[in-house]
Amino acid sequence: MAKQDTDRTTLDLFADERRPGRPKTNPLPRQAQLKLNKRNQLKRDRERGLSRIELKVDEQLLSQLNVLAAKRQLSRAELIYSLLLQQLEQQDLD
Repeated sequence: MAKQDTDRTTLDLFADERRPGRPKTNPLPRQAQLKLNKRNQLKRDRERGLSRIELKVDEQLLSQLNVLAAKRQLSRAELIYSLLLQQLEQQDLD
């Protein structure tokens, strides 16, 4: 039986053949990469003096924040940060 290049049913014949595609650059599986990257991000944030807070809002408020952030060309996190600072400054003036 002759080996034909178009025949992919007998994979053992093509085991040593290099397939086109992006080469694997990291030995870790994707889940481990994500976990490590998140750990490194949190470490960088801590070094910069940042702390994480979570906030739950309804869909209407979220869409308003997204529109305002896009209008001001900011990320949503930057917008919320600036709004919080403005509110705290107003509280100090009162």
